[in-house]
Amino acid sequence: MKYTKLGGSGLTVSRLCLGTMNFGPFTPEAESFEVMDAAHEWGINFFDTANVYGRGGGLGDATGGTDHVGGTEEIIGRWFAQGNGRRERTVLATKVYNDMGDWPNEGRLSALHIRRSLDASLKRLQTDYIDLYQFHHVDRGTPWEEIWQAIDVAITAGKILYVGSSNFGGWHLAQAQEAAHTAGLIGLRSEQSIYNLANRDIELEVIPASQHYGIGIIPYSPLRGGLLGGVLSREEGGVRRASGRALPRLARLRPQLEAYEKLCAEAAIEPATVALAWLLHQPAVTAPIVGPRTREQLQSSLPALDTELSDDMLAKLNAIFPGFKTAPEHYAW
Repeated sequence: MKYTKLGGSGLTVSRLCLGTMNFGPFTPEAESFEVMDAAHEWGINFFDTANVYGRGGGLGDATGGTDHVGGTEEIIGRWFAQGNGRRERTVLATKVYNDMGDWPNEGRLSALHIRRSLDASLKRLQTDYIDLYQFHHVDRGTPWEEIWQAIDVAITAGKILYVGSSNFGGWHLAQAQEAAHTAGLIGLRSEQSIYNLANRDIELEVIPASQHYGIGIIPYSPLRGGLLGGVLSREEGGVRRASGRALPRLARLRPQLEAYEKLCAEAAIEPATVALAWLLHQPAVTAPIVGPRTREQLQSSLPALDTELSDDMLAKLNAIFPGFKTAPEHYAW
């Protein structure tokens, strides 16, 4: 395994991050345990989850899965409870923002919800601290002064070590950081955004802002819902069944995907490996999130760590999936 620092912090994390969103809804608890054990076996120490994960897949409690919010955190907590250094060897990231119920103050980033949500996550995860506590979305209705005061209280209490964001725009990052610095706080150390060869929007402003403030990028959906994993060379079932949106995207991207898979075949590298390796070649990226359902799927992501893409290969990938210049040069002088 290869490691790097999380943004400008001193925290060391693996270059691949284990995403756990499938644990419970799609992957039963016993198999989820196997995947997490395998992650440690292969040196992956960075795990990402969220308080809202655990519903929607349909496995249900009777089959060893979950179909309720908080279910994924509960599975991770029971895995930690087995001991043998599982918690100590894990850099644990979870998130706050989404509605956890239908009563007022059960969502967003008010000081009240942050306090309640953090304590609930700690209980479900069976731990007394979160390494990286992430805002799952920007809250336009709560002032940053209130948010950072609530976070400062949690840090002082030892419940949070680092703070990150997810799905923020570049100016949201600037707002957050300037408010944090005014309050004498370090602020954000990571931003989790959708980022892959077929979706490079964050190159306009999010990545430049992140680099300016020392914020590490944690890309999610590195294979664009399976589309960058060699979907054209497999049966239609290769498109991730959990998202019907993949089918319209497939039709729209088909010419590019044909060129992409041809290029990967000529280089004798699996398309999924190329997509992950490309992200690992981007200077702002800390660790792409891989969200396997099985141990075998997790193992298939490991070759990307040792895959060096030549300048010629990178240029050809950029030609197939053009990116963005830093704003405003992309659209102005």
